[in-house]
Amino acid sequence: MRSLATIALMEHLISLINSRLPETIVHSVTWIHATPGELLVALMFVLVAAVLNWLMRRPLLRWIKYSLYRHRREEFYRLLFMRIDRMIRPLRLLLTIYLLKKAVEIFWSTLWLDTVFFTFYWLFLFWWIYEIVKFLLYLTLSHKIKRQKEARTELYNLFLNISRVFLGFLFLLLVLSRFGINLTALVTSLGIGGAIIGLGAKDTITNFLDSVRLVSEDAFRQGDWIATDQVEGFVTEMGLTSTKIRTFDNALVTVPNSILANTYVKNWTRRMVGRRIKFHLRLKLTTDTRELERVIYEIYEMLHRHPDIVNKNKLRYIRRMKKTYENGLFNIEDRYGVRRTLLVYLDEIGAYSMNVLIYAFSISVNWEEWLRVKQDVIKKILHIVDESSLELAVPRQEILLEAAGERSGSSSV
Repeated sequence: MRSLATIALMEHLISLINSRLPETIVHSVTWIHATPGELLVALMFVLVAAVLNWLMRRPLLRWIKYSLYRHRREEFYRLLFMRIDRMIRPLRLLLTIYLLKKAVEIFWSTLWLDTVFFTFYWLFLFWWIYEIVKFLLYLTLSHKIKRQKEARTELYNLFLNISRVFLGFLFLLLVLSRFGINLTALVTSLGIGGAIIGLGAKDTITNFLDSVRLVSEDAFRQGDWIATDQVEGFVTEMGLTSTKIRTFDNALVTVPNSILANTYVKNWTRRMVGRRIKFHLRLKLTTDTRELERVIYEIYEMLHRHPDIVNKNKLRYIRRMKKTYENGLFNIEDRYGVRRTLLVYLDEIGAYSMNVLIYAFSISVNWEEWLRVKQDVIKKILHIVDESSLELAVPRQEILLEAAGERSGSSSV
C-alpha cells in the first residue's frame, strides 16, 4: 500500500509540475522521451541523496562524535565514539541507494533493475548488522579487560569470523532466491555436490575444525610466545583456517591450524612465576672440602636472600592457593606455571674441574628482566669465589718436548 501511495504521489507531483509549465517548454524536451516534471523530480531525488550523504558524512557525524565525546568517561560511549563512523557508513549508503532508485524508477522500471537495487539493499543492511555485532563484541571484550578478567581475544575473533561467514551465506541465499533459483532443489543437489566440494576443500574444512579444537583446548592465545619444530614467535592472529606468528626476526609466518593441532607446541608464556637460571660453576680441583662447602653455602644463601630469585618461603599467595587446591584435580603450580626450586650442589668432578650446579628461578618471566637477574647472580657468585681460596677452572693443555740428544740416544739403544 505504501509503494502504491508513493507512486501516486510522484505521478501527481509530476503532473502538477507539467501543468504549471508553458507548453513550449514541455514539448521542447520530448526528444529525450521525458517530461520536465519527470526530470525535475528525478533531479530532486538526486539532490536530496547528495545532501543527505554530505550531512551524514560531515555535520551529522561530527555532531554525534561531539555528543559522544562529552560522555567519554563511560566505556560504552568511548567505544561507540571510535566506531560510530563505521556504523553510519552502511546506513548512509543504504539511504543513498534508496533515493537513487526512486530517481531511476521515474524513467525505467524493469525486473533486472529491481534485482540490482535489491542486492545493494541487503548488502548494506548485512554490512550494518556486521558492524553492530563487531561493536558488541568489542564492548564485551573491553568490559572484561577493564574488570581485569581473563579475556580470550582469539575466541572473539573466531566468533566474529563465523558471524561474517554466516551473514555472507544468508546474503547469498537471498540473492539466489531473488534471481529465481529454487533453493529446495539447490539444497538437494548439494547432497551430491557437497561430497565433491568436501573432497576438494578437505584441507580447508580440516583447518577450520582444528581451529575450533585449538580454541576449545586453549593451547595458546593471541600474544603468546610459542615454539614448534619449524617456527617460533608470538601469536598475532588466530583465523578460521590458519594462525599468524611473528618470529623474532620480525617475519610473519602463516601456519595452517591443522599443523598446529597435530604437533607439539611449546608455550613459553604460560608461566606465572619462575624463569630458569641454570649453569655450572667450574672450580679448580681441590681437596679443601671445608672451603668448598663454605662457598656452596654462601652461594645458596645469596640466592635465597636475593629479592628477584624464587624460594620456597616467598609467594605466600601461591601457598594459600596450593592449600585451597591440594585436594583438587590438578596441581596449582603445574597448572599455572610456578617454579620455586633452588639448588646449589657439587654436581660432578670432571677432567680438570669440579662442577657446582646452580639451579634457580627468577620471579619475573620477562626475558629482559630475567637477563638482568641472571647477570646480577653471576656477578655475586664471582665475588664469592674471589673472596675464597678457590679458583675458577680453565681447560688447558700441556705439551712436553724432548731434547734432541735424548731422542737420538733413545734411537741408538
